[in-house]
Amino acid sequence: MSNTDSFIEEVSEELRRDRITRLMKRYGWLAAVAVVLVVGGAAWFEWQRAVERDRAEAFGDAILAALDAPGDGERRAALRAIEGDGAQQGLLNLLIAAEAMDDDRDAALAALSAAASDTALPQSYRQLAELKRVILGGTDIDPAEREQVLSGLAQPGQAFRPLALEQLAVLRMEEGESDAALAILTDLLQEPDVTESLRRRVRQMIAALGGDIDAA
Repeated sequence: MSNTDSFIEEVSEELRRDRITRLMKRYGWLAAVAVVLVVGGAAWFEWQRAVERDRAEAFGDAILAALDAPGDGERRAALRAIEGDGAQQGLLNLLIAAEAMDDDRDAALAALSAAASDTALPQSYRQLAELKRVILGGTDIDPAEREQVLSGLAQPGQAFRPLALEQLAVLRMEEGESDAALAILTDLLQEPDVTESLRRRVRQMIAALGGDIDAA
């Protein structure tokens, strides 16, 4: 390669580097902003997911606490005090209507049935509506249907397992199977998520069946 060619190549390389430097100075901030947006967007998305998850869990816990209140009036007041939007508010309205079943029981059962089959609602809400429908319907619902619904809700890991087990025990009592009911109730007291209110009810049922409360 001649000295002239070498000189031209060096000059061209310097010009390329100079051009890249100028371009970076002029537009490099765009790349930096893009990186910040990508990283920040991912962090924002994760934060939003965490917030929504916490809100959903808090909403579910509030409903469980409200439904565990001892009196009809207290349950209704507790449900009305819960804040929700969209599907949450729709479910709250159904639960409040269900608590007023003495005024229009058929309408309450129909509303709960609609909620239980509403695929727009989260599964946990549909399960809660189904459980409430079975509880309110009681002996008016076919025993086989109650058995099927409650058995599904009482599976390990299900959110409403303790309440479903309680209702399975009630069903066994209605069928005259006291020993089976006692076995369910005794096992229920060993569950980790049993509230104090439910624990009291279970002990009362065990006593009514002639079981040993101290041994339970």
